[in-house]
Amino acid sequence: MLVVIIAILTALALFGASAWVIMTVVGERSPAEVRLAQLRSRAAYYDSEEEPEKHQLQDVLALVTSPLAPFRDWLRSNDKDLAFRLSLAGYRKPEDADTFLSLKLLAPVVGILLATFAGPQNFLLYGLGLGVGGFFAPDMFLFYAISRRKTKINMALPDVVDLLVICMEAGLGIDQSVLRIANEIASVYPELSEELFIIGREQRAGKPRLDAWRDMADRVDLDTVRQFVAMLVQTERLGTPIAQALGQFADSLRTKRLMLAEENAAKTTVKLIFPLALFIFPALFIVLLGPAVITIMKTFEEVAK
Repeated sequence: MLVVIIAILTALALFGASAWVIMTVVGERSPAEVRLAQLRSRAAYYDSEEEPEKHQLQDVLALVTSPLAPFRDWLRSNDKDLAFRLSLAGYRKPEDADTFLSLKLLAPVVGILLATFAGPQNFLLYGLGLGVGGFFAPDMFLFYAISRRKTKINMALPDVVDLLVICMEAGLGIDQSVLRIANEIASVYPELSEELFIIGREQRAGKPRLDAWRDMADRVDLDTVRQFVAMLVQTERLGTPIAQALGQFADSLRTKRLMLAEENAAKTTVKLIFPLALFIFPALFIVLLGPAVITIMKTFEEVAK
C-alpha cells in the first residue's frame, strides 16, 4: 500500500512540475495577443524573415527531453523519411522534427506514469500497453494529419482550377493568377494556398515554372495534383490554350468528385448493416418478444404447479 501511495505522489509531483514549467515558460496570453502573434507569424512567413519567438513549445519539449537526446538522434538516423512525412502533413519547419521525436520519447514516459494509478498488480500490463501506445501515438497522429491534408487539397483543387480559368480569361498570366488565387483562398483552403505561395516564392527566386509545379506535386504526393501538373507541362510544351485545358480538367475533377460522393452514398447501405445488427435489432427483439417470453414463462410455471 505504501508503494502505491509513493508512486501516486511521485506521478502527481512530476505532472505538477511539468505543468508549472510549461505555464512559466510559455505563459498565458490574451485573445488579442494570440491574434497579433498569428498575424506576425503569417507576415513573417509570407513577406519578411523576422526572428521567431524565443519561448515556444518546441523549446520546452527539447528542454524536458534533453536527457533523451541520444535516443532522439538515433531515431532520426533510423528514420530517413521523417522529414518527408512531416512535410506531407504540413510541418516544414526545422524544429518540427525535434518536436515530433521529443513527443515520441516523452509519450511513453507519460503512459508509464499513468499506469501507476492501476495499482501494483496491473502495473506491468498497463505500463506496457500505455508505453507502447504512447510511443506509436505520434506516428498515428502524423498519418491522420497527412490523410486529412491530402483530402482537403483534393477537395479544394477543382475550385482553385475554376478560379485559375476565370483569372486567365480575365487577362492575367498564370503566375499572377496563382498569387491572386493564393491570397483569395487563404482563409478557405489554407493548405493549397500555402502550396501556391511556395510556388510564387520559388519562381520569384528564379526557379523555372515547370520545376516549381513539379516540386509542388512531389510535396503534396497526390495523384490529382500530379495529373494537374502533367497537364500544365503538356500545354506549356505543345502551346495549346491553357484556359481551355484547365476548364476541361476542372470538369473532369468535378465529375470524379461527384462519382466519389455517389460511391460513398451507395456504401452507406452496407455500412448500416453492422450497427443495425448489433444495436437496433437486439433492442427490437427485447421489446417485441420480451412480453411474450414472460407470458410463456408464467404459463409454464402455472402448469408446473
